Amino acid sequence: MWMGKITVFIFWLWAQPLYYVEASEPNLKNKTFSAKVIRIMDGDTMEVLYQKTPIKIRLAHIDCPEKRRSQPYGNNAKIALSNLCFGQQVTVYGEKYDRYKRLIAVVANHKKQIVNQEMIKQGMAWHFKKYSKDQLYAHLETIARKNKVGLWQDAHPVAPWEWRKPKNKLL
Repeated sequence: MWMGKITVFIFWLWAQPLYYVEASEPNLKNKTFSAKVIRIMDGDTMEVLYQKTPIKIRLAHIDCPEKRRSQPYGNNAKIALSNLCFGQQVTVYGEKYDRYKRLIAVVANHKKQIVNQEMIKQGMAWHFKKYSKDQLYAHLETIARKNKVGLWQDAHPVAPWEWRKPKNKLL
């Protein structure tokens, strides 16, 4: 009988660190911190390592072409974001969390460039007006459109929020 109690106690000791790690994910809403970019998911989403914890970041103010649904320039946007910050120590200005538990944030790379703004300047993103009223991003998009940079070279670029809408199929 006492062997069973010892086994349960050892299992309990072993499981405690697992529970503690899960419960201790930091709340980074409205926080500024430094972290290393360890993964680029697509043109507006990355993962950083902060205090040994991976944190998913969704870039604020912008929306990039969809990589998953094969939208034109989707892969180009992912490459552009990777070139701007992958493997770097960046400064993250956390704002809030979205419904997918990603931290909505502005990110500055090691050159002090605001990555969110650079993506628009390179023509790899739209200003996401539904969630951002920041006129700087609207202005940067206007300049990129005028200069036909990146996706603005396309005669009829489709905004990601339109691309994500279900397509009506003719029967």
